[in-house]
Amino acid sequence: MARSKSSRRWLDRHVNDPYVKRSQVDGYRSRAAYKLLEIQEKDRVLSPGMRVVDLGAAPGSWSQIAVQLVGAKGRVIALDILPMDPLAGVEILEGDFRDDAVLSELRVALGQDPLDLVLSDMAPNITGTSIVDQSRSMYLLELALELAREQLKPGGAMVVKAFQGTGFDAYLRDLRGSFRQVASRKPKSSRAQSRELYLVAKGFNR
Repeated sequence: MARSKSSRRWLDRHVNDPYVKRSQVDGYRSRAAYKLLEIQEKDRVLSPGMRVVDLGAAPGSWSQIAVQLVGAKGRVIALDILPMDPLAGVEILEGDFRDDAVLSELRVALGQDPLDLVLSDMAPNITGTSIVDQSRSMYLLELALELAREQLKPGGAMVVKAFQGTGFDAYLRDLRGSFRQVASRKPKSSRAQSRELYLVAKGFNR
């Protein structure tokens, strides 16, 4: 089957993307690694010994960064609806974060010790209908915040991918109600045409 013009454009852009090429050289599973590395350079959200959950983790580049930086005394649990190849030092759960049974499994894995950091690079499957896509994105953000409020230790942090649109401003106010500092970041490695940005929330108030 012949590729559509849009799929050819995506493939050309992907193949020629400097971050894609760099990720192959550096051994990261995707170009998304550099987004977290840029956030880490600016905000220092990861440090040795931390307990971290990585939501929407597949194919695993954020977990690669996290496990490197938390070290042997830290812990990284990765969750995604998609299969993820094993990664040394990372505990992988497969399932839909929106499913109560999967959330229960995650809670069991986390145990009684609170988290230091919630990472979420989750995004819904795109339908092309903006109102539907934005609604689904906001729902994932709300679920991630619920988990953070439940599992983070006082002073903990959260990094989430968001898309500006309906519900974003209200979510930002909600986030500021639970954290002392909230900043928005648009990493250089995030494609310019993408509406995505990252919210970095620090100093969780339980």
